[in-house]
Amino acid sequence: MQRLQFALLASLLLLVLLLPGIRSTPTDQEVDIVHYQPEQVHLAFGETVLDIVVTWNTRDNTNESICEFGIDGMHQRVKAAQMPTKFVDGGAKKATQYIHRVTLSHLKPNSTYLYHCGSELGWSATYWFRTRFDHADWSPSLAIYGDMGVVNAASLPALQRETQSGQYDAIIHVGDFAYDMDWENGEVGDEFMRQVETIAAYLPYMVCVGNHEEKYNFSNYRARFNMPGETDSLWYSFNLGPVHFVSFSTEVYYFLSYGFKLLTKQFEWLERDLAEANLPENRAKRPWIITYGHRPMYCSDDKEYDCNSQLETYIRQGLPMLKWFGLEDLFYKHGVDVEIFAHEHFYTRLWPIYDYKVYNGSAEAPYTNPKAPIQIITGSAGCKEEREPFSNDLPIWNAYHSNDYGYTRLKAHNGTHLHFEQVSDDQNGAIVDSFWVIKDKHGAYPSPQ
Repeated sequence: MQRLQFALLASLLLLVLLLPGIRSTPTDQEVDIVHYQPEQVHLAFGETVLDIVVTWNTRDNTNESICEFGIDGMHQRVKAAQMPTKFVDGGAKKATQYIHRVTLSHLKPNSTYLYHCGSELGWSATYWFRTRFDHADWSPSLAIYGDMGVVNAASLPALQRETQSGQYDAIIHVGDFAYDMDWENGEVGDEFMRQVETIAAYLPYMVCVGNHEEKYNFSNYRARFNMPGETDSLWYSFNLGPVHFVSFSTEVYYFLSYGFKLLTKQFEWLERDLAEANLPENRAKRPWIITYGHRPMYCSDDKEYDCNSQLETYIRQGLPMLKWFGLEDLFYKHGVDVEIFAHEHFYTRLWPIYDYKVYNGSAEAPYTNPKAPIQIITGSAGCKEEREPFSNDLPIWNAYHSNDYGYTRLKAHNGTHLHFEQVSDDQNGAIVDSFWVIKDKHGAYPSPQ
């Protein structure tokens, strides 16, 4: 009996001595996972359409950013001169990731390139993209939309399918991403960038900032995207075929707590860029000027405090009372042909409009040689806030409207003809609106009557 008691005591003592070791086994302690694998790969145009900027993220610092690429195999290699950028989200967890950028310069026109990106510590899958031409004599096709989130991204499947089939030369996302990129300590932004990778890793994904990017001074937007120029992707322009595209921030009018200087700098830049694009020699080369920014000048719903017929929009007439930095006069002065907006979760095509007055080309052909810019609102790609209703009494400038989920297609056929289509996701890809813009002459509009 004494021997049995002694054996039991010895066993218990041995168990007590071993318990700390048991608790500290790898299966029970916190594991330090290292994440060097590239994710969230996306492309943008660089200083020309034959310069492509490849951007991706890693959770941990690889200390280098490399892209291997080529036409017949990936025999070319570019290593970024700068180290990956450390981005710390503004949320409570201060989640950290590293953003990598490599520019592929002086690419061959009209060629298909294979590429992958990463470092010696980990590589992405292999993707491809197609270059086009740096001259104006070709016809680019684009998909354009705004307000697409992680939840209820109604247009995403069709856009993925059409991108993979080579239908587009670029995408323009007119603000409001993920809903919202900063949520859950940036994890919602990460998930959005993973979802759109099947589009954005295969063709330039050109963007502008929206109100849902505002958190922490737009830090998620500024860090994740790399548009041409040195303005944190807030405003920039690029040429594609016969079109000069101009992206700008409507949010500098609404979030003045981040500083007045951004508003003045953007307005001065817009004046210079549009004046140069409107020079006769440049209009002869690239006749069309198309702008895109998130919040519209005119709307067809009652909910927006700053967007109805009773209240002036800040971007249209400028800051309240002072009327400084309004864009409608500036765009009219320099002959902007088409202005694209989002923000409202529907699609609207407006008649040519200036200062609340319709200036159709003629009663029979309103978009042939119109006497004012044409505005389009395309914010119905789908998000968790769902659709928005139209006003019961639609304004006179409303030419067509739909609150089906969907997106807009643009084909710039040449210097005189643009063609727009609105695709309905609700109706399995049916075209619910289609129209031509035809202009024999481009430039400043005549003095309004």
